[in-house]
Amino acid sequence: MNGPGLLGDGLLGDGLLGGGLAGDLLSVGAAALAGALLGLDRELRGHPAGLRTHTLVALVSALLMAAAARSGAGGMDPGRVAQGLLTGIGFLCGGVIFRQGLSVLGVTTATSLWAASAMGVLFGAGATELAAGGTAAALAVLTLLRLVGERLPASHILDVAVAYRREGPFPEAQFRAVLGEAGLEAKTLRHRLIPEEAAIELGATLREPRGLSTGRLAQRLSEDPRVLRFQIEPAAREP
Repeated sequence: MNGPGLLGDGLLGDGLLGGGLAGDLLSVGAAALAGALLGLDRELRGHPAGLRTHTLVALVSALLMAAAARSGAGGMDPGRVAQGLLTGIGFLCGGVIFRQGLSVLGVTTATSLWAASAMGVLFGAGATELAAGGTAAALAVLTLLRLVGERLPASHILDVAVAYRREGPFPEAQFRAVLGEAGLEAKTLRHRLIPEEAAIELGATLREPRGLSTGRLAQRLSEDPRVLRFQIEPAAREP
């Protein structure tokens, strides 16, 4: 597979899998395998963009790159094809990122999709060694670094909102006292009047200390007769 373009002649060579149609098919197959390996990690962790999505992304990327490399002078520019693929995959990646409360989820899955496309581009361009090394490195990041991250000390974010009945003194001191009992300190508070419930809602976004029992905090709030309702929402971590 030799072709001109922004990727250069050195990258668009026959590679370890050989040239011709058979070499192209092997490259596409290797790209699909690489995508499947990356997608398997996401599939096992219950993400919607899993095995099939990653495999298809890598496979299509490799197919288009192989077609561009075979088109020769005057055909598709492999460099522009690669640029278009890696730019276009961003729209797909944006669809798997979403916000849930304080948490932004799907970022790792979006990045692995982008990596699957990059591996497909490299396999399709004939850079077999580089693509294989990149796939191994990406798998190491998804698996080994996840295990390392789980063992590192980390601070978590916690959002607490409590609605108090309006009768009696203003509940700010009471709210801060309950948080203090749990080892939490709020620098700033949110205040909201709820006329239809005759309630005042106080809220705070806090840094959760290690060893905090949100269950005990919930029990303490549920025992307070002035509390109409409350919500304790920890920020989720993407697996």
